[in-house]
Amino acid sequence: MTGKMSKSRIFFYFCLSFAGGIFLGSFLPEFPSATGKILLLTGLILGLILISVFWQYKKIAVLGLCILFFTVGIFWQKTAAAEILNSELKSFNDKNEKITLIGIVNDEPVFKEKNIKLQIKNLELEIDGNWKNVAGNVLVTVKRYPEHQYGDKLKITGKLETPPVFEGFNYRDYLKKDGIYSVMNWPEIETIGSGFGSPILKTLFSFKNRLKETAQKFIPPPQEGFLEALIFGAEENISNEWKNKLNFTGTRHIAAVSGMNITIISALILNFLLALGFWRGQAFYLSIILLVFYILMIGAPASAVRAGIMGGLFLTAQQLGRLSAASRAVVFASTIMLFLNPLLLRLDIGFQLSFLAIIGMIYLQPIFSEFLKKIPSFRFFPLRTTLAATFSAQVFTLPILIYNFGYLPLISPIANILIVPFLAPMTILIFIFSLAGMVFSPLGYILSFPAWLSLAYLTKIIDIFSGFPLASLKTGNISFAFLVIFYLILGVIAWRLQKNQELKFLRY
Repeated sequence: MTGKMSKSRIFFYFCLSFAGGIFLGSFLPEFPSATGKILLLTGLILGLILISVFWQYKKIAVLGLCILFFTVGIFWQKTAAAEILNSELKSFNDKNEKITLIGIVNDEPVFKEKNIKLQIKNLELEIDGNWKNVAGNVLVTVKRYPEHQYGDKLKITGKLETPPVFEGFNYRDYLKKDGIYSVMNWPEIETIGSGFGSPILKTLFSFKNRLKETAQKFIPPPQEGFLEALIFGAEENISNEWKNKLNFTGTRHIAAVSGMNITIISALILNFLLALGFWRGQAFYLSIILLVFYILMIGAPASAVRAGIMGGLFLTAQQLGRLSAASRAVVFASTIMLFLNPLLLRLDIGFQLSFLAIIGMIYLQPIFSEFLKKIPSFRFFPLRTTLAATFSAQVFTLPILIYNFGYLPLISPIANILIVPFLAPMTILIFIFSLAGMVFSPLGYILSFPAWLSLAYLTKIIDIFSGFPLASLKTGNISFAFLVIFYLILGVIAWRLQKNQELKFLRY
């Protein structure tokens, strides 16, 4: 069946086909439409014909299977979208009448300046005096006090609404990827129970909150907001002014637990362990353990888990030293994520940026390392490798950032040169001070000074570069065709590089 193609390459093609079907499906009319039915039927028939008639011609048979996987991808995406479209809970949106729900807080509460956002699931809806189970999640906005915790069982009375679409930001799609298609603002709320969540998650959230409380105790704003963003991926305490500065300078990625940041930090830790004298295998496994520990410490949010998987695959690729193995592993992991949630590909910019950053680092980092070979790499601080990783990730992520935020950050390369190499030591400093502060407050106070100093350096760089007259160019809305053409070109370049390059990560 394989001919000259290896089984891993065939499987790689199947994964790409499935993801391609999900991508196309996200643009098609809601299922079941006439267009969708025709496309699915055509793909199914064509794939089966190629497989059954040309089975002895290996490559044609593989093409037929790829068409089938592509068709399944379309169906899988439309099925997920239809589940939201046909939600029973959604049918109560925008009725301008109050309803009563009972549900459980199924995720960590998100604290805003003036409110708290609670994600509620396991819903029971009161209809004509009777309680009925309904599928779906609802996002509830409540006052900051009294506080509600993960695992609380709440009785909520208010009006269900469809999430709004703001100018420049589709909040509805942002929530849709998490299975949320209804919101309720400022309802009457009553706690009727607690302890219904996972004990493990409850412990993780409690530990994370203690870390945050320590940071808030010793680090003043705006540095404290950047600390929470850098470590926990929480932007709530960063003002809109500073968010705009991050956009202008092309450094918004530092305010998220992104695949790019996780990967660079993991790679720097691996290098640090090697410099300490660990064997490469020991350093690799210890880096993976520290990566898992970090994700657990920040509460294991879905975005961090996805970023951690990408970072772990990148480290594995370095360990294997094979370019093809690296790219196939990343595509396979991404396909698994899309199988679990096909809405991520189109609606989750975090997923897009993590995937593109890792692919960029896999294919372009060896090229940039060669280009930057005159820049020194110190034993405990691999500056050249860090810069090469940063540039390669930015090449692949810049178009999607322009498309989503409407800015071309001209100053981005310089700003990132001055910031990204210090993210790993900054993260380590913050964790040391936070853990020390949890155990012994005076020690935390002393250690908070170097942590604050590193964060002050970060905010100063962002502040200075955002003030440059040509820090960024406002592009406005750009065509989706621009993205497609750009990434097709990058794909061709990556394919050519695969023919000529060997994976050379972290070879000092």
